[in-house]
Amino acid sequence: MKRLFLTIFFISISTLGFAQGGTSEQRKLEQRKAEIQKEIKALNSLFKSETSKEKSVLTKISDNNARIKLSEKLINTTHRQTRLLTDDIYLGQLKINKLNRELKVLKEDYANMLVKAYKNRSEQSRIMFLLSSEDFLQAYKRLQYMKQYASFRKIQGDEIRSKMTELNQRVTKLEVQKKDKQKLLTESQKEKQTLEEDRQEQEKMVKTIQKDKKKYTAEISKKQKEAKDIDRKVDNMIRAAIAEANKKTAKSTVESKTTTAAAATAASTSSTKIVLTKEGKIASDSFKANKGKLPWPVAEGYISDPYGTHPHPVYKTMPIHNNGINITTKPETTVRAVFAGEVMSVQLIQGTGNKIVYIQHGDFITVYYNLSSVNVSSGSKVSLKQNIGTVASNPVTNEAVLKFFVLQNTTNLNPSSWIAQ
Repeated sequence: MKRLFLTIFFISISTLGFAQGGTSEQRKLEQRKAEIQKEIKALNSLFKSETSKEKSVLTKISDNNARIKLSEKLINTTHRQTRLLTDDIYLGQLKINKLNRELKVLKEDYANMLVKAYKNRSEQSRIMFLLSSEDFLQAYKRLQYMKQYASFRKIQGDEIRSKMTELNQRVTKLEVQKKDKQKLLTESQKEKQTLEEDRQEQEKMVKTIQKDKKKYTAEISKKQKEAKDIDRKVDNMIRAAIAEANKKTAKSTVESKTTTAAAATAASTSSTKIVLTKEGKIASDSFKANKGKLPWPVAEGYISDPYGTHPHPVYKTMPIHNNGINITTKPETTVRAVFAGEVMSVQLIQGTGNKIVYIQHGDFITVYYNLSSVNVSSGSKVSLKQNIGTVASNPVTNEAVLKFFVLQNTTNLNPSSWIAQ
């Protein structure tokens, strides 16, 4: 009996832990789903506002491809939510079945106890039970037994009421979970329908450009060259900024006599790694600790071109490479710092008059490319979500695209892994 009790106890604890873990995972998925829905809403809003604007077919295909990717993410997230909910419902039903079995046994025992109590209900029979004792010790033990028996009967009654309350709560929760699951299934069906419509639209647009492949491949090549030029410009600027920052650090440490002149000289010549001060180390650790939690550099928008190397949505043999992410947003949208730091540099983009802002966070750097106006200057301190400028718009299509980078020293990192998703 003791072994059975321990087994039930450990199963209950394990089930509780699993349920709590499932609830935590559901919250994370709900947050992720909300972020995806926010991106889709922003994308759809921009689609509607730009219908009258001139936009190339390749741009439309790229935007529609972004919507397809978001729809796929939303469907996958909803599917994971449904699967977790199905597991919770299964475990909940097992617990209900277990409670029903326990209640049945408790009620039978309690009924038998009541019958016995009824048969021995007279005061005389209890007195005779005590008086028939062979000695005082036996009489005392019988008295204690009677008290314990009465107490046990009360405990059993309380346990039955407690388990009935728990059973009712679990049944109610199970009904809510079943309704939530049905809601998710309905949402998933709508999302799949939207995805199919987007894919059909994509196929139509792809067919229109296949007739003039030479023209569109030349346009893609031009954009790829522009992207490489941007990456090279950012890399050169960061290396120069790192070298300048290290010179300042070396000068400061020599003046404070905390390092040798040789070490300071070595540090000052590095253009690939930031030499961290104590304050810089704290800033770096703090930035790193917030991976996946940083706010978006714009309040509203969607990722129109992700990080890394990926095939073009039409011409698969022409890979697209991006060292950052492109976020399409509304014209005149405010750009904000994703973390507190110091402005390393504000650089002018030749030929456009637009600007780039580089912000240092220890040995991490965030880069905001394609700003029409800037509210900060080199050396100024910025706080979390501080307004640093405005996204520039394409004069022809009116598209507003912010190119956003995250680096550690000169190593490009995936910004999508750092901003809240």
